[in-house]
Amino acid sequence: MVPNGGCASNAKYFTLQLIAGRFFVVFSTILILGFIGTAYIFGLYSGDIKSTLGYDQTTLNLLSFFKDLGTYVSVHAGLLMEVAPPWVILSLGGVVNFFGYFMIWLSVTHKLSRPPVWLMCLYITIGANSLGFANTGGLVPCVQNFPENRGVVIGILKSYLGIGGAIMTQFYHVLYGDDSDAVGVILIIAWLPAIVSLLFAYSVRVLDTSKRQIKRDKKFFNDVLCMSLGLAGFIMVMIIVQKQVKFGKSGYIGSFVVIVILLVLPICLVFREELAIWKSKLQIINELSIVTKNDESPPVDNQPALEISREKHQVSSCFQDVFRPPSMGEDHSILQATFSIDMQILFLATICGIGGNLTTIDNLGQIGTSLGYHKKNISSFVSLVSIWQFLGRVMGGLISERLLDKYKFPRPACLTIVLFVSCIAHLLIAFNVPYGLYVASVIMGFCFGAEWTYLFTIISELFGLKHYGTLYNYGSLAAPLGSYIFNVRVAGHLYDKEGIRQLEALGLTRKHGEELRCYGVKCYQLAYFIITAATFFTALVSLILVARTRKFYKGDIYKRFQQGQKNSSLTTNETLRGYSGKMEEEMN
Repeated sequence: MVPNGGCASNAKYFTLQLIAGRFFVVFSTILILGFIGTAYIFGLYSGDIKSTLGYDQTTLNLLSFFKDLGTYVSVHAGLLMEVAPPWVILSLGGVVNFFGYFMIWLSVTHKLSRPPVWLMCLYITIGANSLGFANTGGLVPCVQNFPENRGVVIGILKSYLGIGGAIMTQFYHVLYGDDSDAVGVILIIAWLPAIVSLLFAYSVRVLDTSKRQIKRDKKFFNDVLCMSLGLAGFIMVMIIVQKQVKFGKSGYIGSFVVIVILLVLPICLVFREELAIWKSKLQIINELSIVTKNDESPPVDNQPALEISREKHQVSSCFQDVFRPPSMGEDHSILQATFSIDMQILFLATICGIGGNLTTIDNLGQIGTSLGYHKKNISSFVSLVSIWQFLGRVMGGLISERLLDKYKFPRPACLTIVLFVSCIAHLLIAFNVPYGLYVASVIMGFCFGAEWTYLFTIISELFGLKHYGTLYNYGSLAAPLGSYIFNVRVAGHLYDKEGIRQLEALGLTRKHGEELRCYGVKCYQLAYFIITAATFFTALVSLILVARTRKFYKGDIYKRFQQGQKNSSLTTNETLRGYSGKMEEEMN
């Protein structure tokens, strides 16, 4: 028997189910992350900020550092997530994004008096910090909603974040064509990500995962993966074509329309999955309509079990058990995870692994110039890094997930392999191998993307999901620290030292305020020897983490979620009886 309801009633109920479902949470997060990649297009407007406000290169680099600081330091967003729902985090992200970049726009257009450098640094830190709010408020609930697919979930969502900058760039071309307009770019990145975050913020929430269908979840994410690869491939083709052929405004509008269609295409997958759930619910109602007439068994009282469960998990003090953490995979407190050996190893891997790769990204232009590459080639290096960073985020998560499912291959071992491979890219730069910077850009981009996916997935697996919002941001906290050590204190210092030596060898002296340039392999060679040594040492240390977690990954790391699903099935009849009656009432 199908519930007595008209087509309009059925459509209304199905629409509410679709919007409130786990799959729509993923779709909303994709859109939010797809438009929040403002931190990755600094180069699009940095030159105009420099000329408009009269900054020198040192000041501009300082501004860039504070942008990175705001991007990666978001522990406060994680702590706020402990007490507030995701929509609050995402809404705050939209607000800080608009405030930070709108204040920069007011400064650049001279609608405000010229701000001091420290205030501009504060503005860009606040604006870039929206990325941390979006990551915490969007990605963390998706991982909690799909705990058994977290590697693929993190890889796919981080990949949309990676191509968000390219999407924003294409939208900029729609409005301004090929003209360089810093005012227009800054205003776009102020209002567009804010509007998207506010529109979809309330759609993101943590839902009950006890009734999930694991096989269908995997199929859903595999299909989303294919769509994300199609989107990235189309953007890559358009970037190449736009460099070879002069585009008019209609051409840019047409290409952006296709990008938007590819971006929202996963809604078809959401509709497909929710429709399957809808049909199964109707079938269950039909089957139970007869059974419930003859089944008068009293409802199962789970209160005693719940009370026992609560008693087991009561802890007298958060400081008392800091150095007595639970087993791997169980929910750790923030302090238990922070002071664990495993987290310290991951922190070191972030400092040296991601910090070394960030140094290459931030210095790619100077590296290419010093090694004698033409200026046109440098844009190719940047494109290679962006594309392969996207592939690293997606394929890194997919490959590690498959290795874990089939061979019980520890995910920390994948991180170790990536760290060792990163050393190859650093050495190619240090020895200036012919065409080595092309290969290094590919290797480094893939490793950089994969390292982020592995870092956040391992944290969720070892320390549980209860405080994942805070621990997620704690892991990324080491990135700006590594960037400062290797970029500012190592690469920058040694570059300036070699540049001064070259001037002195020519009998010249540097004038105050004059740009210091360095040419030749010696400019970055020693720096990359140091970065290679640090990364190689970190890879060796990460083997300790592999050894410590080997037994854990040999078992069923998602057993607790499967057990919860089995326990929920014990009371399925009682739950569905109530659901059946409620659904029939609403549809009549």
